[in-house]
Formats: sequence, C-alpha cells, structure tokens
Amino acid sequence: MAKTLKRTAAFTALARQLMRGSRGGPSLSKRIAAVPRMLKASATGQYDGGMRLALMAAATAYVVSPIDLIPEAFLLVVGLADDAVMITWLAGTVLAETERFLEWEKQRDRVVVI
Repeated sequence: MAKTLKRTAAFTALARQLMRGSRGGPSLSKRIAAVPRMLKASATGQYDGGMRLALMAAATAYVVSPIDLIPEAFLLVVGLADDAVMITWLAGTVLAETERFLEWEKQRDRVVVI
C-alpha cells in the first residue's frame, strides 16, 4: 500500500511535467535524446550543469541504494516518504534540466563566433 503511494506521487509529478511537452515544451523523446549530449557538454565544460548532474546522480544512488537513511522496516510511512520525495524531486529536476539544456543548445546554435 505504502509503496503504491510512493509510486503514485512520483508518477503524478512526472505526468504533470510531461503534459507540458504537449503544450509547447520539449517532448519526452527529445528530453531523453538530450541526456547523453548534456552529460558530454557538462563533462567538457561547455555546459554549466555539472553540479546539478552530480546532485541528480546522488539522488539516483540514494533511491536505488539498499542503505536507507530512514528505513522502511522501522518507520513505514516516514521511511517511504523520504524515498517518494527524492523520486519526485529527481523526476522534476531531470525534466527541468533537460528543458534548460535544450534551450541552451538553441541559444548556442544562434551564436556566431567571429
């Protein structure tokens, strides 16, 4: 039951962001395709998303790690709530950062270097 609530909260936040794609924002396929380019541009220092990418990697590691700050076995609702918050934040941050990166790419393509 509690795991269902965690997933429902994460998917609700994700669905809200994805609906923005149908209203003029980048589609999900464009966002997914942008992730490798964003990683490469950050690694080469062209894009300033390094710290945000590091935070997203840390959040992903926290969610998939078997070690939990607030274990579900002892504090069921609170233990699941921290994971739900992390998943929701991660989904929103990935969507926001890919949108920001795609906008950065558009602006970069418009700049003419003389």
